[in-house]
Amino acid sequence: MALIEKLKKSSIPKRIFRVAFRLMGLLPRKKHTVFFESFHARQYSDSPRAIYEYMKKHHPEFRLVWSIDKRAVDLFESHGVPYVKRFTPKWFLEFPRAKYWVNNVRLPGWMPKPPGTIYVQTWHGTPLKKLGLDIETVHMPGTDTERYRRNFLSESSKWDFLVSPNPYSTKIFKRAFGYKGNVIESGYPRNDLLTNFTEPDVRSVRESLGIPDGKKVMLYAPTWRDHEFYEKGKYKFDFQFDLKQWEKEFSEEWVLLTRMHYLIAENFNFEEYNGAVIDVSAYPDIRDLYITSDLLITDYSSVFFDYSVLNRPIVFYMYDLDQYRDQLRGFYFPIEKEAPGPIVRTEEELFDVIRNTEQLQTEKSEVYRKFRKTFTSLEDGHATKRVVNAFLRK
Repeated sequence: MALIEKLKKSSIPKRIFRVAFRLMGLLPRKKHTVFFESFHARQYSDSPRAIYEYMKKHHPEFRLVWSIDKRAVDLFESHGVPYVKRFTPKWFLEFPRAKYWVNNVRLPGWMPKPPGTIYVQTWHGTPLKKLGLDIETVHMPGTDTERYRRNFLSESSKWDFLVSPNPYSTKIFKRAFGYKGNVIESGYPRNDLLTNFTEPDVRSVRESLGIPDGKKVMLYAPTWRDHEFYEKGKYKFDFQFDLKQWEKEFSEEWVLLTRMHYLIAENFNFEEYNGAVIDVSAYPDIRDLYITSDLLITDYSSVFFDYSVLNRPIVFYMYDLDQYRDQLRGFYFPIEKEAPGPIVRTEEELFDVIRNTEQLQTEKSEVYRKFRKTFTSLEDGHATKRVVNAFLRK
């Protein structure tokens, strides 16, 4: 066991993987094979899922396969989605030979892109907080600022297409990723559902989560903090409001769905709240949670850009705003002035807003209207079609 652990931590496996990957990549492309990944091969979600489902329906001539982490097998089995487990012999035989890759995060740094492969990077959010080369000082574990930037440049040099949800993001992505390739400015494929969903879609999600009829739903979806971590890729998170007090005051009317960022390592047990608080961190795709929720509570996560497509109320619980803005990341625009909803910093302020949600009338908010015009003008329910048409023309 000690030898195995040493090998895992050494660079030897990566060197072997790289050589094997490069050799297989020299073989001819499988021109009608598309491989998909979402969030480090752990999820069936986001824009890669939307593209997969669109191509399955409209382009049956293609073989569509997911590259998945071995821990995600049950998830993909439950959806009946074809997959190959990452880093297995079959994966090395197939993934390097696929004509198309569709992904929403960075691939492992040791993985070269074979000649003739078309890599479509969808990314996973409109940026508020600075990212990539725009981060002045990196606080994440396992890297430093210079290495982080080098790795980002190495990754972005492999992309053939980068999906952008709006003109604002296009400008930032090009600079922050050091990217000079093709940009598909289309809206996000993952957001098509937010325009096209039906009431049966909502009922189905509510039933699957056990949400009682008549209860309203608030979704709490915070992001991770760069400096609060256990180790590389595993971040800490502590609730900054009292769930017991929330239950006492709001559970007659509301159900609280808590959705942690995929990098947050905490596992929460909410059994004592008798269904009033439900952990949906492992729910396959957050877009279902959006259409089911009457109110979003978030902080610096990009979820609020997507949620605003629904024109529903958003509350920003930014208890550490000064530190996050001035020390950890920095923002691309003054959120205090342009947030499409109230910013609160304390539990008392948060609960007060929840008590008075009827005052959050988005249709009467000029700030909300301007926000949607800037960030969601392309979200018309047809972004996936535009993306697929663009990269298949290559």
